[in-house]
Amino acid sequence: MAYQPSFDLQRRLVAARKCEAVPDVLLLCEHPHVITLGRNGRQEHLLASAQLLRQMGVEFHASDRGGDITYHGPGQIVGYPILNLAAIRRDVAWYVRQLEEAMMRATAEFGVVGGRKAGMTGVWVDAGRQASGGAEKLAAIGVHLSRWVTSHGFAYNVSTDLRYFDLIVPCGIADKRATSLERLLGRSVRREEVTPRIVKHLGEVFERDIQTISRESLEDALQESETPAARAIA
Repeated sequence: MAYQPSFDLQRRLVAARKCEAVPDVLLLCEHPHVITLGRNGRQEHLLASAQLLRQMGVEFHASDRGGDITYHGPGQIVGYPILNLAAIRRDVAWYVRQLEEAMMRATAEFGVVGGRKAGMTGVWVDAGRQASGGAEKLAAIGVHLSRWVTSHGFAYNVSTDLRYFDLIVPCGIADKRATSLERLLGRSVRREEVTPRIVKHLGEVFERDIQTISRESLEDALQESETPAARAIA
């Protein structure tokens, strides 16, 4: 799904969640090449010209999420939880830590230790003896809240082409590089191997039963919530 349609869908879901027309929803998607700049981001962290982005088929979008600049693309799991935190826990920092925790648990199932870095969001891994040294970022997080309903979320690199991160200063951190599960394991990894694990652990940390819903059923629920009668009740 392209970035703009996913953003529009999130906005509709947030509105529906606020009036309790839909339950908590987790959107999972994969974007074509796109760079997004968060509301706190700095334009100079985009290192490529508009012409180069066009040549490489990379879109650019400003976003109302937190955080700086990031890249989304094929081989990446992008998750957008639309949760009513008022019914779970009114704590933004706790919410971000839970997103990290779910991805760290999923990563551990592949024998890779993911952790946190003080003052930095996301999931980090020790680069060990790799040339860059230090820690590398496996998953990024940028969220938005409106009346305690969440949107935006996380991006987990499964088999992402990491060369696209050279177009930006990832998350505005100049001395840190992105990595992928495929690179860490040294073998091919499919998104389908990772997605169920992340979903399972998200259900655990937020104490939610996960049920799959078709896009058609979701659209029906949204359209029902967007009728004049539903808006009048809300």
